[in-house]
Amino acid sequence: MFALPPLYVICDADACRRAGWTLIDFASACLNGGARLLQVRAKMEPSGRLLEETLAIVERAGSEAQVIVNDRADIARLAAAAGVHVGQEDLSPAKVRSVVGERAVVGWSTHTPTQLDAAFFQPISYVAIGPVFATTTKSSGYEPLGLAAVADAAAKAAEQGLPLVAIGGITLDRAQAVFAQGAASVAVIGDLLSTGDPEARVRAYLSRLSRV
Repeated sequence: MFALPPLYVICDADACRRAGWTLIDFASACLNGGARLLQVRAKMEPSGRLLEETLAIVERAGSEAQVIVNDRADIARLAAAAGVHVGQEDLSPAKVRSVVGERAVVGWSTHTPTQLDAAFFQPISYVAIGPVFATTTKSSGYEPLGLAAVADAAAKAAEQGLPLVAIGGITLDRAQAVFAQGAASVAVIGDLLSTGDPEARVRAYLSRLSRV
């Protein structure tokens, strides 16, 4: 089973821009805070710029952390990132693997029980479920699932030998409750930018999640 760290940092280009951060600076601050898994997500970024940013973040992460690229299997391969995360409307996990190979990390987003069940037949390293709570960072088109759904999904995923990532509206105050439902990791976007000090915020998450 792929070993997920308790905190999964989502480096979202739009969220960073609104908060006055570049992707590279935000990723560096989170790495300084102890983050060991980062996802680079930049849906509207030109390919050339995204590759440059991903290369810089991968270099900064070194051997201490893993970098996942959202959607873009080509960018992940060119930047020698650890893997790719895809959603329901993106390339299938099987097609992603044809680009990045069998050893790469591949994650898949799910939002319903039916999608979760289908995930167990895909060549993935972990499965994500959300939104757990209401969120303004990304519109998934799905209603918040709540903590009980996380517990159910975590139990199913464990039976299949897959770690579960919970995402959507997770804050420092909510993280422990989500983690306690059996999620292997909580993915956070906006709350890491909420105080203007993502490095300290990452440290706070890691400290709090270590107590669960």
